[in-house]
Amino acid sequence: MMEHHQQVVQDEIVALIPSLRAFARSLTRNPCEADDLVQETLMKAIANAGQFTAGTNLRAWLFTIQRNTFYTLYHKQQREPVLVVEDLPGVHVKPAQEWSLKLRMVDEALCRLPADQREALMLVGGGGMSYEEAAEICGCALGTIKSRVSRARTALLRLLDSEDEHDFLDDVTGGSRRSRIAAEGADRRPARPDA
Repeated sequence: MMEHHQQVVQDEIVALIPSLRAFARSLTRNPCEADDLVQETLMKAIANAGQFTAGTNLRAWLFTIQRNTFYTLYHKQQREPVLVVEDLPGVHVKPAQEWSLKLRMVDEALCRLPADQREALMLVGGGGMSYEEAAEICGCALGTIKSRVSRARTALLRLLDSEDEHDFLDDVTGGSRRSRIAAEGADRRPARPDA
């Protein structure tokens, strides 16, 4: 019976790895560091599996471990000088496809959000968690998480110069929906007869 329970927990953990990776990526802003953070999270979870209470929220438990691990590593790294290869000139190749450009714009806008708002938005919007789960992971009140997500969405749209998420996704050229509608309306106006 105990082996069956362990297998079920292991299967649940494996199923959560993509969500852990997405959240780690939002925290670290670096794919390699995100993978390291997920690995560290899983190692800590396995080492402390006895502390997990059966029947409770495994996803919230893992995300809490990951969040705490990130902040511990972050504070440690702040004391160490680091050369970031990605900051060197000539290392990046600018994306040529429109979706790559949009993804880059969203990523840059996310980086400009305050950490607490970015974290809340990634848990609820990116990780598909409920507000209650996100509040538990972040160790704050439900209303605080809702406020952070709302402010993050508003700020993200402002940074992307969009009225709503559909405006940004539909527009290939980067202009606003209003300017496209105005341009389309001008094309439909009947020509003025010459006087």
